[in-house]
Amino acid sequence: MVAALHATEAPSDIPAAIRTVKAELRARIGDYRGVFAQVEDAMRREVAEIVDLREQGQEVWPVVAFADIAAGTVPQLTVEAIRRRGCAIVRGTFPRERAQAWDAELVAYLDDNDFMGRYRYLDDGVFGGLAASKPSIFPIYWSRPQVQAREDANMVAVRGFLNGFWRHESQGRVWFDPNRDTAYPDRIRRRAPGTTSGGLSAHTDSGSIERWLLPAYQQVFRHVYNGDPTAYDPWDGAYRTEVHEFESTVMCSAFRTFQGWTALSDMDHDQGVLHTVPIPEAMAYLMLRPLLDDVPEDDMCGVTTNQVFPASEKWHPELIESLSGIPDVKAGDSVWWHADMVHSVAPVTDQKGWGNVMYIPAAPWCPRNEEYAKNVREAFLTGSSPTDFPEEHYERAWVDRFHEDQLNQTGRRGLGLG
Repeated sequence: MVAALHATEAPSDIPAAIRTVKAELRARIGDYRGVFAQVEDAMRREVAEIVDLREQGQEVWPVVAFADIAAGTVPQLTVEAIRRRGCAIVRGTFPRERAQAWDAELVAYLDDNDFMGRYRYLDDGVFGGLAASKPSIFPIYWSRPQVQAREDANMVAVRGFLNGFWRHESQGRVWFDPNRDTAYPDRIRRRAPGTTSGGLSAHTDSGSIERWLLPAYQQVFRHVYNGDPTAYDPWDGAYRTEVHEFESTVMCSAFRTFQGWTALSDMDHDQGVLHTVPIPEAMAYLMLRPLLDDVPEDDMCGVTTNQVFPASEKWHPELIESLSGIPDVKAGDSVWWHADMVHSVAPVTDQKGWGNVMYIPAAPWCPRNEEYAKNVREAFLTGSSPTDFPEEHYERAWVDRFHEDQLNQTGRRGLGLG
């Protein structure tokens, strides 16, 4: 591997780097066509089952009651379904009335600080298709509802439950602490009734071209690249806490076990909602697909720098067929999907009702997340935008943002304050 591929910045000649790594990986795998055919066949079987479930009117997304998580009584069949599908709805993570009160408080927070009068559109490379002069994604991070939700005992219980699906200790090493959260602040979405939105096309986050080029990512997918994709375990935390991403507007500096959001309003399943490819093992398919002979030598099926990792009808038709949306959700429910999973947001015309969420992932404590927590802590103390996000800094002068003396113990530990 050329030295440039170990750097924190992307190689200056991406096409050349792609040609180099393709040759290396094909040689390492051996019969790369046969290995891909094996993965493709497994994907087709999974997709066929998912499509059949949808056609029968059955829900694809597993649903779990928060009360069962809190009591430790989640049915084993539900546990198995979450592990297989890599996603879940947690009903009643917060009481519906509390979530609705948070929603109203966020409106007041924005209005009291004249957010709309100060707002300047900035394309972040992810939600640009949803943004306009009147935003739906609001770049605020330090409101009382957001911080309270992140540090709440219910959220701690849900994230601990989800972290438990991952193998956090292997090869004589502990990769992360599943019982300690790291504060990973993110934004809110407020999508108004009557909205028409083109949605977001299918993609996955947490690394794009780096997944092939960087040594730690090659370790994550070591079984795939050793020609034994059946040994690849998407729930194995090994080496994931050691990867990094090239500097870009779409990078994530933290290790997340699950991405997630908490509903602040009721949302019906046909109103421009989240969809996923509910197959955690699909990343093996995505990683091998560019090695086939029908893909140009300097192309990774459209994956490049400074963009999210796309999944498309052109290159990944088997996966796109399985995109499955969430069921109806109520305010206070939370929605979670494995951090590698392909996901999209469906388009909507003349949306019925509000579509409001707080983005809150599961990011357990590990050296990588501890390092990012230093940046988050500084952003929190100054009211700045966290370093993974555009430098908008709306909240710096907002006196009613959340402050250090209001944090509970979980909040303090998540920021590395104690």
